[in-house]
Amino acid sequence: MSHTVGARQAQKQQSRRALMDAGLHLLADQNLASLGVREVTREAGLSPAAFYRHFPDLAALGVVLVEESLASLHVMIRSVLAEADGAEELIDRAVEVIRQHVREHRPHVRFLARERHGGVRRVREAIDAELGRFAAEVGSALALQPVSQGWSEQDLRMLAELYVDHMVSTASAFLEAQEEVDPARERRIAATARLQLRLISLGRRHWQGS
Repeated sequence: MSHTVGARQAQKQQSRRALMDAGLHLLADQNLASLGVREVTREAGLSPAAFYRHFPDLAALGVVLVEESLASLHVMIRSVLAEADGAEELIDRAVEVIRQHVREHRPHVRFLARERHGGVRRVREAIDAELGRFAAEVGSALALQPVSQGWSEQDLRMLAELYVDHMVSTASAFLEAQEEVDPARERRIAATARLQLRLISLGRRHWQGS
């Protein structure tokens, strides 16, 4: 009996994964607002009824893709903030982490870049909420650094949001360069990103508070 239940659960997870992969694949060439359930199920090799056993609508599928798209980046950036010994090392590692993340998760990054300002409100809100949580995590890590001594919670949040916004714009730039297979442009993006982060770091050391 337990074997049967386990097999059913595995099949359910497999179907859910197939729907998510199909949606992500189709969203390479269109936005979520233009996608149909039948397109997704046809791509996944499942029936429309199977879709509704996992998701109430396409917006719900989009929200799950948002969470998946940012989950691994959260872990990687937290690791950089926790392990980097100084500002220069943190900057270099952060830029390289973003570049590698885009290289390894291009469909997810493309999806986020398109849907962050797309036509499905729940997905836009989910992206904003995830980035907000990300900024809160970054702010907590920044608060532990000696240079943040005396900073208000408001100023730390502002700095964290500045870092997160920079991360998102850098990821989008890397995405374009990688899709065009333009290594020279990718190197320029990395160099510019490092300079911008150094400028933020310099301003941080001289900030007097809001």
